[in-house]
Amino acid sequence: MLKGFRIALVEDDEIMGMSLVQRLELEGAEVIWLKHVNRAIGALRTPRAPIDAVISDIRLPDGTGEELFNTLCRTTTPPPFLFITGHGGIEQAVRLMQAGAADYITKPFEMPVFLERLAMLLSPHMQKELPPLLGISPAARRVDELALKAADEDRPVLIRGGAGTGKGLVARRIHEMSERRSAPFVTVNIAREPDVGATLFGPDGAIERVGEGVLFLHALSRLPEADQGALMDALETSFSGRVIASCGHEMTEIVAQGGFRADLFYRLNMMEIPVSPLGERTEDAVWLMGQLFEDLNARRGTRLHGIGRLSEEAVRAHDWPGGGRELRSRLARGIETASGDLLQPSDLFPERITQGDRIMTLAEARQSAEKKQIIEALERTNGQIGQAAKTLKVSRTTLWEKMQKLGIVIDTD
Repeated sequence: MLKGFRIALVEDDEIMGMSLVQRLELEGAEVIWLKHVNRAIGALRTPRAPIDAVISDIRLPDGTGEELFNTLCRTTTPPPFLFITGHGGIEQAVRLMQAGAADYITKPFEMPVFLERLAMLLSPHMQKELPPLLGISPAARRVDELALKAADEDRPVLIRGGAGTGKGLVARRIHEMSERRSAPFVTVNIAREPDVGATLFGPDGAIERVGEGVLFLHALSRLPEADQGALMDALETSFSGRVIASCGHEMTEIVAQGGFRADLFYRLNMMEIPVSPLGERTEDAVWLMGQLFEDLNARRGTRLHGIGRLSEEAVRAHDWPGGGRELRSRLARGIETASGDLLQPSDLFPERITQGDRIMTLAEARQSAEKKQIIEALERTNGQIGQAAKTLKVSRTTLWEKMQKLGIVIDTD
């Protein structure tokens, strides 16, 4: 698995170090084991032979892995770094990822998982140094890896994820890295099309325009039954392009209940890329806020000095039911209305402002609980109000009125 690779291990713990050295050598790698920051700086700055990757603990006897990485970055471009950290050091590891480190893994870890993450660093694709697409968490980097794998193949791809998780970004990266990149990338957002059949199959429709390119079908579960058959026929006969589709996590249930043709679903699901909710990837939420901040702040008359530390904690604590779009919306509004020099939690979450230790009233508690349940129902039904109303056992009209009152907007992107 690792034959021909030269790996530096920076680890002072004898048991951990010996275990890793033995396994890496068993996999065919040549390992240079270093136990101190000072010795590692010299060995990595002027190695006798090229180093393909560095595995480094963050806590070391004479310093930290972060100091080692930053020192090397001042004078050279270091090899890809895979940091090992305890749960208490995740924040530091995230900071290192933002500074250019390749990945991190938390202790305790399983050896197969560790080897898989190391292999990602050493793969030719990782050496292309593509910027992170959805974030810096292990889950986001896994999506990057699967997207690159999909780009090397030509099978249909199904991208699963909730609202605002970046499914369209994943589809476009697959296209841009594939051999079809010079051909058209045609998007059809089924949830927004009043006549899906005409958009897909009409004169100058998507099927005709895509040619040898990629047809991206967003919100696949919304495809009308009649158009499902037409799409199946096209795929089996005249279509010469590639299909990438996206849907919510409830798609399997919809197929099982007969709401979508099983043969078409499995025809499009030859390779699946799952995208986890932003609320489960807290470090990605903070990363995304940092990515968006400069551009949004530049539009403000008097720029903010930065993002307050408490704001980062508040972002980590939020569930982000609206995904990246909710984060962008809150950030844009917060930057525009902020009164201080730094962006504070009250700017991002004005609804949380309280007076002293005031307890939420029963009416406020009911509204908060209703809003949470409605959002969850809409996510599970991919924004279909009728199905969400059935799930919540209310009429469609009642659900719509509550959504208006609570400020819930359907995400059709």
